[in-house]
Amino acid sequence: MIIYKTEQEINTMREAAQIVSRTLGKCAEMIEPGITPFEMDKMAEDYILSQDAIPGFKGLYGCPSTLLISVNEQVVHGLPTKKPFKEGDIVSIDCGSLYKGYYGDHAYTFKVGKISADKERLLKVTLECLILGISEAKEGNRIGDIGYAIQNHAEKNGYGVVRDLVGHGLGKKLHEDPQVPNYGRRGKGKKINDGLTIAIEPMINMGTHKVTQLDDNWTIVTEDGLPSAHFEHNIAVIDGKPEILSTFKYIEEALKKKQ
Repeated sequence: MIIYKTEQEINTMREAAQIVSRTLGKCAEMIEPGITPFEMDKMAEDYILSQDAIPGFKGLYGCPSTLLISVNEQVVHGLPTKKPFKEGDIVSIDCGSLYKGYYGDHAYTFKVGKISADKERLLKVTLECLILGISEAKEGNRIGDIGYAIQNHAEKNGYGVVRDLVGHGLGKKLHEDPQVPNYGRRGKGKKINDGLTIAIEPMINMGTHKVTQLDDNWTIVTEDGLPSAHFEHNIAVIDGKPEILSTFKYIEEALKKKQ
């Protein structure tokens, strides 16, 4: 059952999402060759706690960390390790916060130093998929319209769209109805109405769409070992249109300072 949100609830969710946005901005300041996921996870936990929020992932479903950090062929749900990032890596960092009873949850795929042209193109197209998906989250459309827009753009560019993991409703629970797949058919699925709050999160692979899980029972990797990218925003449908509650502004500002 979809739980539609009031204006007040959406305002609280915007604050929760912005805490995540600022945390990812701190990650952007920190990420470089030699830094470890473990160090970044500790920083993120401390920062979220300083914002009168609690880490949204840690302890949920048995998750041991504040961040899920997925490198190169890791698609999502990578657990932080002490293995340093290296030049040329791409790193998806997924973060959640729980603030005043509501979740924020979004993600960004970072470049570590200079990356290959193939990886640059993958990141560009995946980010475009996110924007196209968000544009379809308007009143009167259906969930399938979001998935169709993402799938069409990714596959047109020769990429695989992950089927085994999906976006989702968001609110007092991290995962609510409806599921928001990154593939679909126009005009199919649940109708989009005002008050809908969802996480849209394309997971796009350079090669096959097929994925598998590592022995840690968390990390999802591409079946062919090729890189994957992942971007995620939190969306509320307000006055018939999608409004992005999260932002990449803090990330972009931090990355610009490092240039």
